[in-house]
Parts: sequence; structure tokens; C-alpha cells
Amino acid sequence: MSTPQLVVHRDKELMAQAAAARLITKIVDAQASRGSASVVLTGGRNGNGLLAALAAAPARDAVDWGRLDLWWGDERFLPEGDPERNVTQARKALLDAVPLDPERVHAMPASDGPYGADVDAAAAGYAEELARAAGPENHGAVPTFDVLMLGVGPDTHVASLFPELPAVRETERTVVGVHGAPKPPPTRVTLTLPAIRSAREVWLLAAGADKANAAAIALSGAGEIQAPAAGAQGRSRTLWLLDATAAAQLPRSLYPPASP
Repeated sequence: MSTPQLVVHRDKELMAQAAAARLITKIVDAQASRGSASVVLTGGRNGNGLLAALAAAPARDAVDWGRLDLWWGDERFLPEGDPERNVTQARKALLDAVPLDPERVHAMPASDGPYGADVDAAAAGYAEELARAAGPENHGAVPTFDVLMLGVGPDTHVASLFPELPAVRETERTVVGVHGAPKPPPTRVTLTLPAIRSAREVWLLAAGADKANAAAIALSGAGEIQAPAAGAQGRSRTLWLLDATAAAQLPRSLYPPASP
């Protein structure tokens, strides 16, 4: 796994714009080299802020949206179209404005979907969808995502992997149902750390003073069970994208400039 690199921006707006530009470059490069690209989206204010910035970026037209696979790192297990679902928010922020191939938009199941209210069956179904998309070259049960993005919670959670809860301890399954999450709604579907670590690059987004302590804990050598963000690492790159307030408790020695 890769050693974390840090990039600190002046404020959350600049962070979102710079991250969107960085993501466009990664998608275009992946499409040029392999014909398509695969990205895992995250929800929350920072994930949605990035998508809104991407929607507003003139360079977004450089992406071949029809050759982009979109996945999600986690989802609130709520009915289809619920405004709290990550996919609903992503559609509003970006997806409805670009010409995606609907077959390549891999939303996690809703609570009124084919698995009904059985969140564990929904998680297993999403794991099967990931496995079907994985080729021989992926050497595992999920595709090798080009970029997997994660918001960092004030408690250091990423996706719906919360400190000390069973999901963060999972070492074999790629997707699990979450029961009793400490923030609403309590029932969720999430990728596990083994699935997250299959990505070429993992980007962790943190903006705001409420994320400063979490960033400091996760980057100080904490264990992944107590600080799930510490266990989120990419195969070739782990990139923390922060604004100045989220980085306030970090020593400057931790964040030399990272390359694009």
C-alpha cells in the first residue's frame, strides 16, 4: 500500500475546484490508456462539493462520459429517490447533467429495490455486481478502480466504516450491510477496506474545522479499527485533499506538495 500524500488548499471551495480538475485529468488519462475509466464516488458535503465543481468546470467536456463506470463507496439504505441517498445527491450535483451510459452507473440497492428491506442481501448483490465487472487482470473480486474517493468523518469514519464496528473489521467480503450506524440513518451498505484497497488511487477529502482532529488522528499512525480513515489506502497512491482548517492540527512536515 502507498504512503499518504497531502495537498492542502486555502479553503473548501478551492479544494473542490482543484480536486475536480485533478479528477478530470485522471479520468481522461485512464480513458486514453485503457479505453475506459472507473471511479468510486463518495457522498457528504465534500463529495457533493467536488461533483458540483466538476459540473461547473469547462474541462468536464474532455471526459468521454459514455466510457466511465461509476460506483459508490457506501449508501444510505433508503427508498429509491430519497433525498438523503448518495446517488440522489450525486444526480442533482452532476450526473443528470452529463451523458453517462446508464448501464455503467452502478448505484447501490435501495430499500425498496430487488432485495427489499434486507440490507445484507443488498450488500451481497452489490458485491456480485462488482465481481462480474472484475476482469482477470484485476486479480480479485472487484474492478481495479482508477480513483476511489472517500469523505472523512469527524470520528475518522470513511464510507460507512465506523470506528470499532463490525464492518471495519471485515477482511474477506467486499461489501457488507451496516446495522446500528452511529449517525442516521442506522442502516447502510458499504464497501469494506479490502475493496477500498483494490483501487489504484484512494483520495480522502476533508474540509472544515470539524475534520481537523480526525485528520490528525488518522495520519498519526492510528490503527484502522479505531480510525478507519487510517486504513484507506490505494495500491499506487493515497492522497489526502484538505482545506487549511482541516489541516490545522497537522505538522507542515507532513504535507510537501504532491504531483498532479
